[in-house]
Amino acid sequence: MELKIGIKTTPMHVSYDDIHRVWQQADEMEEIADAWLWDHMMPLVGDRGGPALEGWTTLAALAARTTRLGLGLLVTSNRFRSPAVLGKMATTVDVISGGRLIMGLGVGGTVQPAGAGGVPGENPGLMEYAAYGIPLISPREGIARLVETVTILRKMWTEDVFDYEGPFTTLIGTRNAPKPVRPAGPPLLIGAWGDRTLRVVAEHADIWNIPGPPHNSVESLAERSRVLDQHCVAAGRDPAEVERSVQLIVAEDGAAEARETIAALAAVGFRHVVVGSWRMYQADGMKWLVEEVIRPGYEVGGG
Repeated sequence: MELKIGIKTTPMHVSYDDIHRVWQQADEMEEIADAWLWDHMMPLVGDRGGPALEGWTTLAALAARTTRLGLGLLVTSNRFRSPAVLGKMATTVDVISGGRLIMGLGVGGTVQPAGAGGVPGENPGLMEYAAYGIPLISPREGIARLVETVTILRKMWTEDVFDYEGPFTTLIGTRNAPKPVRPAGPPLLIGAWGDRTLRVVAEHADIWNIPGPPHNSVESLAERSRVLDQHCVAAGRDPAEVERSVQLIVAEDGAAEARETIAALAAVGFRHVVVGSWRMYQADGMKWLVEEVIRPGYEVGGG
């Protein structure tokens, strides 16, 4: 499988115009396979009162202004929207884009163990749940809700009308027209780290995504990939059916290090690398990214 490289424009402390400009430039660069946003309501770093665009509405706008890039959110919080509403939104974006959506999905906000920053005041990633009136739930419930959402999405994308009775959601006479462009719906990407969520990936996902350096080392990512292999085998699935995808933050002067990291990631089986860098927003940022990081990344990764 060839190496694919995408970009992620984190929509905090940056304007829509800047994001739009970067996406239009990327759309014209054949070296870039896809482009991604995130799914947070407030900034995670810097001024907590600074700007942060909502992911799905921004994605719809960008879907209408690009023509080639695959696109999605890394990753959608399963806590922010009910499953059927999310399915309708995703379908709409897929239709607007002409079938380019990749459905990125993750568990979302859950109560963390003591000492792990599990209350909103200790963890910036959880502050938004209190601010927007969304309760945190246990990890066990979060994973169960994720599976339920995946089940509902599949039904919305392939069935004309259906009822559904699940542990958290009841649907009666659900219809979703028009359908996504591809008959089976968009590819499903699930973001996961822990063993239980990796089991969900093995059972349901087309793509597995995980944060990479500097958050997690290449060695730890390789270990997680081996765990996913084991879950795939237990589920009766060929591990090669699940594409391995990783996010990589590139410092403004970090092109050489990024090239080395992409080579290391490719060597342990990651064939999709999504890079993000604040330098993308500078006048020469996308040219720098392609010439110094992405194009050499294809060479070392076998793309």
